[in-house]
Amino acid sequence: MKTHTSLYKMVLGFGLLACFASCKKDLEEVIPQDRLSTTLALTDANAAQALYTGVYSDFRSFNSTFFLLGEMRSEIWADGLFTESGDAAASVYYNHNISALNVPAGNWANFYNLLYQVNNVITLFPKSTVPAAQRNQQLAEMYGLRAYIYYTMLKTWGAVPLTTEPIASLNNAADTYKPRTKADSILIQVKADIQQSLTLFNGNNALPSGNRVYWSRVATLILKGDVYLWSGTLMGGGTADLTVAQAALQEVQNLSGATLKLQANYADIFDPTKKANNPEIIFALNYELNQATQGSFGSFSVNNIQAGTLSFQQAASPTVQATYPYVNGANRVGMTQAMITKLTSGPADQRIAGTFKVMYSNSSPFAVRGVLLTKWIGTTSGTTQVYNNDFPIYRYADVLLLMAEAKAKLGQDPSAEINQIRQRAYGAGYTPYVNGSIDANIKAILEEQLREFIGEGKRWWALRRAGDAYVFNYVNPAYLSAATVASPKGPNFLLPISTSMLNNDPLLTQTSGY
Repeated sequence: MKTHTSLYKMVLGFGLLACFASCKKDLEEVIPQDRLSTTLALTDANAAQALYTGVYSDFRSFNSTFFLLGEMRSEIWADGLFTESGDAAASVYYNHNISALNVPAGNWANFYNLLYQVNNVITLFPKSTVPAAQRNQQLAEMYGLRAYIYYTMLKTWGAVPLTTEPIASLNNAADTYKPRTKADSILIQVKADIQQSLTLFNGNNALPSGNRVYWSRVATLILKGDVYLWSGTLMGGGTADLTVAQAALQEVQNLSGATLKLQANYADIFDPTKKANNPEIIFALNYELNQATQGSFGSFSVNNIQAGTLSFQQAASPTVQATYPYVNGANRVGMTQAMITKLTSGPADQRIAGTFKVMYSNSSPFAVRGVLLTKWIGTTSGTTQVYNNDFPIYRYADVLLLMAEAKAKLGQDPSAEINQIRQRAYGAGYTPYVNGSIDANIKAILEEQLREFIGEGKRWWALRRAGDAYVFNYVNPAYLSAATVASPKGPNFLLPISTSMLNNDPLLTQTSGY
């Protein structure tokens, strides 16, 4: 049972533990996990619940990391037009300015802090006093989350240290040393966690009521499809893994109906006022007014001074500020004119209208200055812009495009799934896709994926999962090509680790190719 409507605000002190009377209270009541003793969690079901719920708060804090790793090395934002100085953290990714001496996402992007929290729940819950049915449900969620985290790490670094239990005690620094586990073994762990998650869910396909911000069996099935597509394409799994992926995704498609489907209006997917039981959302990171709000996209916005000098049309007025009087971010990341033209040309696409707006100078010759990413623009509260959009990890559009990819790679016809996406985007007069060659089908899927998920941290992974040739086809070869990937100096598809990481742990080795 999941009845919470507001999430994740952390409250200090142990005095509130007695308030956790239901199976899951609002996350605003949660105590930070590191303040709870293991002993208390083992003997007090409410304390154990605080540990469990705290994982979601910690998971949400990686929103920016998931976005940067999953999108910023793609072609969307590279060499873009923007109005202020460039965002240094983002440009390292989109310019592929990556080497052994210039390492983004250092310290494994701090994922091991998050894994500690997940592993702690997985270790403690079987010994806790949480009722069995509730315990199994929540453990199923934790195994799904752990699989998702390790899958992200596998895609990012390949081989990474594997730890599935929290460290109980440290006697010296050597206790923290851990070598990188081969990518094939990480994949085995990811698949095992997926299977354990499905086993513990025990066939329960219910989606969370209210805001869909807790993991579910449906989310595990989508992750399974995602992972097996990756391993089938890139890690030797071949047809066998692609077939497993298709079966998992088909199981989700079979559940579609009133509570699981594409939203007719694309903008409604992200609307902060339409979160409850949103039929397209399967799992999202939650943001609420007076709790936590989105902070990942400040450099994709505009400051309030420049907003008065820019317009959304090639005219002097109305200004951007007139439309969004309280927006006050920065415009430090943008799209190229070629990308803007590609996305805004042709038939009206509600995905583009619901994702970004082109900003022009409001003085002649009304030149393009950049884009404002409006997908995460939030709402207003008084005279404040509140960035309270939930951030989807998986939604029903993922199911359709992943299924189309599985079909295409298996030599089947993916047009039914592609056309569901197109019909929602363009309306009744859309041009249906007609099945073609495997290459033509994959390219058609990637074109829909590009438009569907801008700003959702998925494009780089989609290119990688499609296959190396598609990465080279879409990413500027000045940054990433077959020659640079084969070079021993980098960059390549994986990220390096820093000199300090190598110095601090003698068991670690550098990522191959750096």
